[in-house]
This record gives sequence, C-alpha cells and structure tokens, in this order.
Amino acid sequence: MSNDKALIAQIGRTIGLWGDLKFHLHTDFPEQFKIGNTYKSNRGDLTIADINFTRGIIKFRGYESIDSAKKLTNTKIFADEKETKENCELKEGQHFWFDIIGCEVMDGNKLMGKVEDIHRMSDIDYLFIITDEGLVKEGLSKSFLLPYIDRYVIKSDVENKIVYTQDAKDILEAS
Repeated sequence: MSNDKALIAQIGRTIGLWGDLKFHLHTDFPEQFKIGNTYKSNRGDLTIADINFTRGIIKFRGYESIDSAKKLTNTKIFADEKETKENCELKEGQHFWFDIIGCEVMDGNKLMGKVEDIHRMSDIDYLFIITDEGLVKEGLSKSFLLPYIDRYVIKSDVENKIVYTQDAKDILEAS
C-alpha cells in the first residue's frame, strides 16, 4: 500500500461456515463501512456483502464459504484522505488525524513545536510533537507527547495548521 493510505480495519478469523469474519475497526468512523461499498486492502479490492457491528462480523462478496473467507484472515483495509473525507462525517470541533499532523503547536505566544504523529493509548489521543529547536537548545526534550484533551488543547485551527494549547510547556519540561 502507498504511504497515503491509512489502516482503517483488519480482518480476523472466520466465524461459522458461510464466510463471516471477525472485524476489527481501526477508525473512529464505523459508519463509513456500508454494504455494497468497495474498499482497498492488501489483498485487492473487497466489497462488503454483509456487516454486523454489534457482533463485530463482516462478509465480503466472493468469499461466502469458510474456505474462501479464510484467505482473508489478517487482511488490512485502507482508505486515503479523499475517501475518508467522502465517507466520514465530522461533528463540530472534530478533525481528522491527517489534518492535525503537521500543525504547529502554540502555547500562548510560544511555539512549542510541530505535530509529527498521533498515538492512541487507551481511549486518549496523544500528539507526538517534535520540539522547536529553540526550546531544545534550552535543554528541553527533542520530542514529547501531549494529550489531545480539553485540559491542554484549547483549539485546533487546521486551516492555518495551528493547534493552540495551554500548559504544554509544563508537559515538555517534565519529559
């Protein structure tokens, strides 16, 4: 898969005799998975024949037997930014990770660094920030993690590529 594709789900083991497979989501937007839609995977394009979110089970067209479905075990399903924006509806104040990555992090008037990546631990997203060189020269860590929660993140302005924070320097100094 190309680098512009993000992992959105992974297929697990077969369930029963008719091609049902365990379905593991890697996205906050399960609504993007719909019967009849086709998705890119590391095993080619797959079209959903049936899905049951409550039971965490999915079935794909052309894989309706246990033997054919077993070929899909551990398959990874991907989406690019365009597909994600078309298939996922954001609520007020929500942003896609790819919109946050690359943003500068401002704590008051002070540039703290730039968001390099986002890591999810438990139910909390953490911004992985590469610290501004000026702060590194002051002896602070080259990178740090900032919880993406209201306590620290005041506002994300993705159009101007800036995340406004409070008390981020305290976390950096403790890193």
